[in-house]
Parts: sequence; structure tokens; C-alpha cells
Amino acid sequence: MLSAFGRAFRTPDLRRKLLFTLAIITIFRLGAFIPSPGVNYQNVQQCLQNGQTAGGLYQLVNLFSGGALLQVSIFALGIMPYITASIIVQLLRVVIPRFQELYEEGASGQSKLTQYTRYLTIALGLLNATTLVSLARSGQLLPGCALPIIPDSSIITTILLIITLTAGTGLIMWMGELVTEKGVGNGMSLLIFTSIAAQFPTSLGAIWSSQGPGTFFLVVIIGLVTVALVVFVEQSQRRIPVQYAKRMIGRRTVGGTSTYIPIKVNMAGVIPVIFASSMLYLPGLISQFNQPKAGEALAPWVEWINNNLTRGDHPIYMALYFAMIVFFTYFYVAITFNPEEVSDNMKKYGGFIPGIRAGKPTADYLQYVLSRITLPGAMYLGFVALIPLVALVLINANQNFPFGGTSILIMVGVGLETVKQIDAQLQQRHYEGLLR
Repeated sequence: MLSAFGRAFRTPDLRRKLLFTLAIITIFRLGAFIPSPGVNYQNVQQCLQNGQTAGGLYQLVNLFSGGALLQVSIFALGIMPYITASIIVQLLRVVIPRFQELYEEGASGQSKLTQYTRYLTIALGLLNATTLVSLARSGQLLPGCALPIIPDSSIITTILLIITLTAGTGLIMWMGELVTEKGVGNGMSLLIFTSIAAQFPTSLGAIWSSQGPGTFFLVVIIGLVTVALVVFVEQSQRRIPVQYAKRMIGRRTVGGTSTYIPIKVNMAGVIPVIFASSMLYLPGLISQFNQPKAGEALAPWVEWINNNLTRGDHPIYMALYFAMIVFFTYFYVAITFNPEEVSDNMKKYGGFIPGIRAGKPTADYLQYVLSRITLPGAMYLGFVALIPLVALVLINANQNFPFGGTSILIMVGVGLETVKQIDAQLQQRHYEGLLR
């Protein structure tokens, strides 16, 4: 293993890319600790040390920002606005025909879609920054903390804070694109990976201090088993054989080759977990805006939401979370993989699945395979996403449980993809790749 990394750093071109990526990651992590203008850093740290952190409504954003959200740093919004914008633009391809036409135009059309994603990222960053500043000023970001996070509530300070947070989002987006262009791996994915990995030592240390060494080693064992499961499923795929007929073009024989269509067990990635988490946050958000005045009783529906849909250890919450993950897995796979388009492309180039006629029978067969392989993928996503909630019930370690849910899915997926890219670049220059 060490010799493999030595070969990577002895290759000049690859060494430059690796060092550039590490430099961007270092700047990204430094920005997570630089306080925004107008924020009292000492008060924020004191509130965080007392354990007065936000609930589930902000856990996902705080996870993707590497803990910067609750510190209200210049990178507090993290990469979340870009992720949201990318998902929205991808979904709009189904709703707006013009977006699908741009996607099919190739590099020029996709560059326009990328530009739209950037504009939408800045707009969402501005909206999120306004919401974050409002929560910080009202004390809802760190509930139970009497210390003021933003002592100066003047309009100039508020505007400056919103501009700083929005600019931080734009800077993160630019750094991620720089890593994709000049570094190794997908820049946005690596920044998310860094944010999540940065919280692992703190989370494990909190479990050791609060639960003891027995629970700590139990969590580590569960984590290793979970990582092995995630790696196994992420690498699993159903290979559908495809045969291309021989054709004569001039004096040359073209075709006659055999290949396959790889259909992954988990084609949706981590998107269904993010969708389900966001949808389950909405009832709690709505109930916050419908709190009664002093002396009035809670509305029955608000009370039901507060009792059943705001606590991760509640059975109704777990059941809804699991069901929504399964639903969004099928929904996202249906959007991203079009059997009819794959069938038409195969037919255009003379390809066919052995034993299946070209055209509609091929599309029906692909849909049949896809619908059945998506079921274990959806069940697997739901199982992994429920691990932190089950940990809350069994060992009361949800807030500090690092091995499960969105975090482990992203870390393993990004890690595997980055290693593959480094391995491919090494194989271009050496007979051996990164790993033998």
C-alpha cells in the first residue's frame, strides 16, 4: 500500500494534481473555522460546548458543512446549495423539454446546464443565508442558549453577513470545480467527503467520553461491518450481455463484439436518503411556524407532529423514513435510467440482447430487470439510513454516531471513485495501478 502511494507521488503530473487537491481541501477546512463578520465566536463556542445544538432540522446541512453551520463561519452553508441546485436542474430535465434538449446536445448544451446550476446555487445560497441569519438572530439556531450569537442586529451588519455567507457558497463551488478540472476526483464530492470525515474524530471522542470504552469499541465494530456492507453493495451490479452484429463498411468488418450493460444494485446513490430526510424535515418546520401564543393550547395536528415526526427514535418516524427512501429510490432510478432510450441506442448501432428481440421487447426486458434489482438496492439504502436511528434507541448515540446513514454512503462512494481515478491515471504511466 505504501509503495503504491509512493509511485503516485513519484509521478510528476499526478503529484501536482494530488498536492493541488490537498491544498484546496486545506483552504476549505480553514474556512469552516473563520467566523463571519458580526458573529460573536466566543458565545458560539460556549453554546456548542454546553451541548446546545440544533435538532434534526439542521443536522443534514451541518453534516455537509463539516460543522461550519452551527459555528456560523464564512463557509457555514457548505456545499448544500450546490447539491440542491444540481438535483433541481436534473429533475427539470423531465419537466422542461428544453433542458433535456440541452443535455442531449453534448458538451455545449451541458455547459449551459452547468451555468444554470451555478446561477441557481447563488440564488439558493442567498435564500439559505437569509434564513440562517434570521435563525441565528432569533436564537432558534442554538436553542436553549441565552448568549447572543449576533450582538449587533443593525441592518448593515445583517446585509454584510448575508453577502459573506452567499460569497462563501460561491467560493466553495468555484474550489470544487477547480479540483474537478485540475485535481483528482470530483471536486464537489471530495469537499463533502472532507466535511464528513472531519467530524469523525470528534464524534468518536464524544462516544468514548459519554458512553465509555465498551460502547466505543461496539460502535467501531458496527462501523467496520457497515463499511464492508456498503462497499460490497456499491460494487455489485447486474451485467446484461449485449451482442453487436457484424456489418460491412467498405472493405472493413465492423461489429461482432460482445459487451454488457452494467446495472448497479444501488443506481440512485445517496439521493433518496437526502430526499427522504428533506421531506421529513418539512412537517417539523411547518409546526415551528404554527406555535400558539402564550396561554393558548397546541393545535392537535401540531401536537401530533411534535410527538411523532420530530424524534428519530419514534417508530412512526422510522417507518415513514424507510418507506420514503424506498419510494424515492424507484422514483430517481426511473428518472435517470430510460430503458427505451438505451434500447433505441442499441438498435441504432446493431446491438441486441441474446434471446431478446430489438425494440420494445428489449426496453420491456430492461425495465423488468431494473424494477427487480432496484428493490434490494432500496431496502439496502433504508437499512443503512436507519442505523443512526437504531443507535439512538440502543446506545443513545445518534448525535455522535458516525457510521451510518448519509455520511457512510457518501464517504465510501467518493472514496471508491477517487481511488479508481488515481488507479486509472497510474495505469496510463505504469504497468501497475494504485492497488495490485
